[in-house]
Amino acid sequence: MLISLCNEVIRELDFARQCAFARQAGYDGLEVAPFTLSQEPHRLSAARRAEVRRAAADAGIAITGLHYLLLAPEGLSITTADAATRARTVDVMRGLCELAADLGGTVLVHGSPSQRTLDPGSEADGRKRGAESFAAVADAAEKAGVTYCIEPLARQDTQFVNTVEDAAGIVRAIGSPHVKTMIDCSAAARTEAEDIPAAIKRWLPTGLIAHVHLNDPNRRGPGEGSLKFAPILAALKASGYAGNAAIEPFVYEPDGPACAARAIGYIRGLQEAAA
Repeated sequence: MLISLCNEVIRELDFARQCAFARQAGYDGLEVAPFTLSQEPHRLSAARRAEVRRAAADAGIAITGLHYLLLAPEGLSITTADAATRARTVDVMRGLCELAADLGGTVLVHGSPSQRTLDPGSEADGRKRGAESFAAVADAAEKAGVTYCIEPLARQDTQFVNTVEDAAGIVRAIGSPHVKTMIDCSAAARTEAEDIPAAIKRWLPTGLIAHVHLNDPNRRGPGEGSLKFAPILAALKASGYAGNAAIEPFVYEPDGPACAARAIGYIRGLQEAAA
């Protein structure tokens, strides 16, 4: 299991320095938030894509994938009733599949809560439009050779897709091996009816889980709150998970680099103790 850092945590550094820092801190890879590269990341030039990939290779670190997909460009939504906005959003999603592949990544994680809000009084229609938007990216993901993950988020963040069960229903309806779901520990701890190790043991055998985010329900890094990660790592290992896991805090104290370094030290310590 590769451990990546979500790169927006250290976005005050230029990308080459992000790669060097993450490698030196003990990460295997970076999971890139596209908005850190460009305000139109789906249109990133071939030269810039090659430059980003080369920076990672020079530092000896992988780019494992993309997440937080729709913060840029502005004005995107998969659930809006405005057909033109939805079409533009799907175009960005499809373009990001190609970007992920060009950077060497294998997975995209679709969280983006502000871009999947439901209008009061037409929630069912919004959910239908959102599911159709996910379906519209399946062939692009297949062509790029990547896996597009629908991320369940806590109800405090969005009304659309709150549990793995919610996401799994959409994934099954789409029926593509290139569209799956994932477990975000912060969201799962606040939303799932069962604890995270139990959810892992239940869902990994289905083949629908393709990614994991490691974070605490207090929105800080692993080890900075009450959630115990040793049982989570043990459940992943026992279930034979061999995908990527990314550390994704949202609160950086005292700052991003310190938070990132503390988190990987904590996770590596748990792995060493278990071994």
